[in-house]
Amino acid sequence: MATLRQLEYLVTVVDQGSFTKAAELLHVTQPALSHQIRTLERSAGGPLLERLPRSVRLTPTGRAMLPHARATLADAERARCAARQAAGLEVGELQIATLYSITLGVLPAALRAWRQTRPNVGIRLFEHRHTDELVDAMHSGQADLAVGPEPADWPGVIRVLGTDELVVVVAADDPVATSDTVKLQDLADRAWVHYAPGHGLADVLDTVCAQAGFEPRIAVRTEQTAAAPALAAAGLGPALVPDNILPKDFDGRVLHTEPAVRRTLTAYTRGEPDPLAAAFVDVLFRSAGLRAREGDA
Repeated sequence: MATLRQLEYLVTVVDQGSFTKAAELLHVTQPALSHQIRTLERSAGGPLLERLPRSVRLTPTGRAMLPHARATLADAERARCAARQAAGLEVGELQIATLYSITLGVLPAALRAWRQTRPNVGIRLFEHRHTDELVDAMHSGQADLAVGPEPADWPGVIRVLGTDELVVVVAADDPVATSDTVKLQDLADRAWVHYAPGHGLADVLDTVCAQAGFEPRIAVRTEQTAAAPALAAAGLGPALVPDNILPKDFDGRVLHTEPAVRRTLTAYTRGEPDPLAAAFVDVLFRSAGLRAREGDA
């Protein structure tokens, strides 16, 4: 059976790219490190690492084990922290994985409410560009909980928070700015403020435009979610953005799409959330200001 130490050794070798560097970081001899990895490989039923002249490479068996090794180590560390918190030896820390657009939109109000009641609990955010990256990070044990679009086939606990709306932003003097609504097909001939490849909202824009019967031409691509509405307001082209990231004094024109473009947002954990994570989800549900999902009570 694999031990935590063996899993730590495996992860460190992979992260460092060599046995020599890993041994130095772990403060063990290289023969001792190699012995533990060989013992782990016997337990796994086959080689986990391919030893190359100047590096190491995961075998298929190693690639299958690595995310579980990371998750096990992360859970062990959280168990240690929980015990120390219960003993009064250290204050708590809540680790949250999310998307950039949610950090801008949904989380600030929840974090403000959380700090008012639990000022001694630290928050660590892990922000990702795409839902797939977020799900992979949670599988690998990166955080206590994730806040993001509803994941498909998630094996753990999911709580639906509600839906947010994605709206079209244009400059105040744009020809379509005379209305409060717009059909995406009416913008088919326009060049858009788009998102960089790999950004989750890039996929959303491409999908909804395809459903409207066109592929969006690109005026500019941005890595930053917050930059898209600013670029659109400056007249570079329409942008599709979550409505809750827009500041109250935003000087662009905000148009609701017909039909509406919405996404379901959730909070999810790998197993039953610990009391700290569960308490935060309750705060998030109350403060996020999201619409109820159709069909929810």
